Amino acid sequence: MAGLRERKKQQTHDALSQAAIALFLEHGFDAVPVAGIAAAADVSKPTLFKYFPSKEDLVMHRIADHRREAARVVRSSSAEPVEALRQHFVDGLAEREPTTGLNDHPQVVAYYKLVFSTPALATRLREFMDDDERALAEVLGGDLAAELLSAQLLSTRRILAYRNWLAISGGLSADDRHPTALAEAEAAFERLR
Repeated sequence: MAGLRERKKQQTHDALSQAAIALFLEHGFDAVPVAGIAAAADVSKPTLFKYFPSKEDLVMHRIADHRREAARVVRSSSAEPVEALRQHFVDGLAEREPTTGLNDHPQVVAYYKLVFSTPALATRLREFMDDDERALAEVLGGDLAAELLSAQLLSTRRILAYRNWLAISGGLSADDRHPTALAEAEAAFERLR
């Protein structure tokens, strides 16, 4: 069980992120100064930077726990890599995991719109994806074939997730999109076999 100090740190961390994302969604990422975020969370700028090294980190930490996820999935699975990642993605669709794009909660849709439409955040997301690709390639053997397979697998997953997000941001519910999302995922991963 976490001690009082750890719980307080986590509360401050969460308050900073929530305040920042709420302000970014309301005013736009570039229009919100760091000082405004600190004030909204009732902390100083130096305190904010102790928790989040950059303004982008205030947003991107929400997906940071998914960094190198594909490499972890493949490493921990007894299935071959394509099947392991196919199953992981299909399970994510069923669970409406936001990283599959198949989540219609308004805050999730707005969050991804913020990330995709803000150049600094889109760049940071691309850095995460490049890191994921390198990590997966390493797990797959680190040679040219591993690099190519890693790029194909993660591009496939990225395209599927973005198609789902586009459908949902266009007004389709996750439940209505699910059959198509599942069919597209099965067809895409089948092509990789």
